[in-house]
Amino acid sequence: MTADVSRIVIAGGGLAGLTLSLALKRALDGGVDVVMCDPALKRDPHGDKRSYAIAAAARRMMEALGVWGAVTDKAQAILDMVITDSSLQDPVRPTFLTFEGTVDGAEPFAHMITSGDLTALLLDACREAGVELRPEGVAGFSVQGARTEIALSDGEKLSASLLVAADGGRSRLREQAGIGWISWPYRQSGIVATISHERDHEGRAVEHFLPSGPFAILPLKDETRPDGSVMHRSSIVWSERSENVPALLGGGPEDLLAELEKRFGLQLGKIAFETKPQAFPLSFGVARSFVAERLALLGDAAHVIHPIAGQGLNIGLHDAAVLAEIITDSMRLGMDPGAADVLAQYERARRADITAMGVMTDGLNRLFSNDMLPVRLIRDLGLGLVDRMPGLKRFFIREAAGLRSNEAPRLLRGEML
Repeated sequence: MTADVSRIVIAGGGLAGLTLSLALKRALDGGVDVVMCDPALKRDPHGDKRSYAIAAAARRMMEALGVWGAVTDKAQAILDMVITDSSLQDPVRPTFLTFEGTVDGAEPFAHMITSGDLTALLLDACREAGVELRPEGVAGFSVQGARTEIALSDGEKLSASLLVAADGGRSRLREQAGIGWISWPYRQSGIVATISHERDHEGRAVEHFLPSGPFAILPLKDETRPDGSVMHRSSIVWSERSENVPALLGGGPEDLLAELEKRFGLQLGKIAFETKPQAFPLSFGVARSFVAERLALLGDAAHVIHPIAGQGLNIGLHDAAVLAEIITDSMRLGMDPGAADVLAQYERARRADITAMGVMTDGLNRLFSNDMLPVRLIRDLGLGLVDRMPGLKRFFIREAAGLRSNEAPRLLRGEML
């Protein structure tokens, strides 16, 4: 590394970290060395079958970074959305709210794609752009004046202007920096799996609000089997009381499938698990600061929210878009990307948005994850009123798409840095 080139090390090879790495190299090319460190880089990313909703703003960013063209044949557009509110024993689940799945009738508000497919495409793009991919973890760091000295798990040391901690909700680097963490558990677990079904989902997403938590059915791209037949697929995100999860997942597969059918319904015909269901404890968490000396937190290392609105990944990608823009603009002005005044811009830009999203998802989960009759009557009345107000529905769909403001970072508007 020459004296006039800064190095930025990103600890964590998840989707937010990969997107930030690619954005920096696309914008600054030889003006910055970007090093990504993560032991997970040793594994084949296609093994990760988790699915995510990529909001319209994040899709515009992927287009600006030149990767969406390779994604389109693997991504399923959400064409409409149905919301119900009922008890599990109710014989009929009335629809209280529907959304057309396009923003202003022009573009889908979100696409579904598996994490493995998107990760693989971003890894290829990062290699092509010149990001250095290191299959070692970051063991620790220490700030030495205008640099931070980073120790890798294999004993090698790197000197960098900035370290970005993208190492998840249990971030060791956040702890080492002494950044506090505000959190509470939801006493719920999220069960995720890919489901096959007989009938075409037609791009429809369904959210059933049940007393134990929301149950979401999210459409995935069809797959063609070796015999040439088409397999229709959806992803489920099943929020369940944590005390019920051991019995659900510990029983026989037939018992679990029967419980799934009670929630999934029969509208898509016979269903089956295509991936093994996995359960994750759900919680809320936010860092007291998103930055420290020569350190920035990204994605889940900075915030963890309930999956009720499907925004967890998208706010991490928003982090990446903001941080990439701030670093790029600063370096073009000859500024140090790890300087305190540069990182303060990132803190100011993200704090209000993340706080608002955390409050919203926490409130929605508390409102809908119960079966008190007065509460059900009030929330169902509210859903019905929204369904009859096209202007308010358009506002909510733009919020879900991440298209809140013309002041959004350039990448989320589909513009290059």
